[in-house]
Order: sequence, then C-alpha cells, then structure tokens
Amino acid sequence: MHLVKKNISSLFKTLLIIGFGYFFWLMLKITLEYIPLQKEMSFLMIKQTEVVQRPEYLYFFYTHVYTSIFVLLFGFLSILRKNFGVKNFHQNAGKIYIFLILTFSAPSGIYMGIFANGGILSKISFVILGCLWWFSTFKAYQLARQKKFKEHKQWMWRSFALTISAITLRMWKVIIVYLFHPNPMDVYQIIAWMGWVPNIILIEYLIAKKHL
Repeated sequence: MHLVKKNISSLFKTLLIIGFGYFFWLMLKITLEYIPLQKEMSFLMIKQTEVVQRPEYLYFFYTHVYTSIFVLLFGFLSILRKNFGVKNFHQNAGKIYIFLILTFSAPSGIYMGIFANGGILSKISFVILGCLWWFSTFKAYQLARQKKFKEHKQWMWRSFALTISAITLRMWKVIIVYLFHPNPMDVYQIIAWMGWVPNIILIEYLIAKKHL
C-alpha cells in the first residue's frame, strides 16, 4: 500500500511538472510578444486610452509583465521544495519569488487593476487580488524569518495560488467564451473573479484538510 501511494504521488508530481511546463511556455510566449517594447501590441491595443493619457501606465505594465514570468518560474521551483543538487536552491528561489512580488509584480498589478477592463467589478477584483497577493507573500516571508516553517509553507501556497491566477484566468476565459459566447466586457467581469477566487478556496480546503 505504501508503495502504491508513493507511485501515485510520484505520478502526480510528474503530471504537475508537465502541466506547469506547458502553461508556463504559453505564458512565456505572451511575454515575448512585448519584446521589443511596443505600444500597440496584443493587450495594449485595447488600453490605448491609458497608454496615451497616462505615460506611467506603460512602465507599470512592462514591470508587471516582465517580472511576473519569473515569479511564476521561481514560485513553482520553490514549492517543489527541492534543491536540484544546488545548495540552498529552494531558499534562494523563494527569496527571488518573494522579492519580485513585494517590490515589482504586486504593486504594478494593483496599479493596473485600477484601470482594468470590465468596469468597477473587474477593477475591485484585480485590486483585491493584488493586495492579497502582496499580503500573503509578505506573510510567508515574515513567517520564514520567524522560522515558523509550517505556517510559512501554507502562506506560500496561498501566495502561489494567487500567482497562477495569470494562468487560471486565461483558462476560464477560453472555457466561458467557448461555452457561452458572452459579451467581451461580461467576460472580463467574470474571469476577473474566477481567475483567483476558486484557487484560494481550493488551497484553503487543502490546508484545512492538512494536505498542505
């Protein structure tokens, strides 16, 4: 029985790595669309009002895009809790993850949330997401400093659940558009919440059941 559970666990981790690798590649392709810097590309095509009227918007946008791809990568490497033969790799990956979120990714995301498409409901959702992302990451950092590693691990999972909202948001968008063909602005309002709320609910359930 122990061997079966071990094999299932190994299979799950393998599938998790493959799945993350696939979606990380998709996110990387999106990021590479914005290299070199251009004002009229993909998402920015529908944000020309902000681009023209608020010169700082582009700085926040590119900061968010360019750092978030590394947040995804180092966050995933950190939660795997492996050193891959490199001394303190897990700790260093976690430090990079935390530093990028607290300093760049979350603050820029909060700013962008203020100007999110989809009206006030979308704006509220993305601002809350950014604030919770920053807070959960800071809490994980704080607990690590206090050497409360069990609680640190749980808050890192909460943080990463919000990090992968960049992926789950796009997954929900594809599903909702394919099944229901709603108005584009309605889609934004739905995925603004669906991108991260189910993630947090799942993580809280797993923590409550002591699976994390």
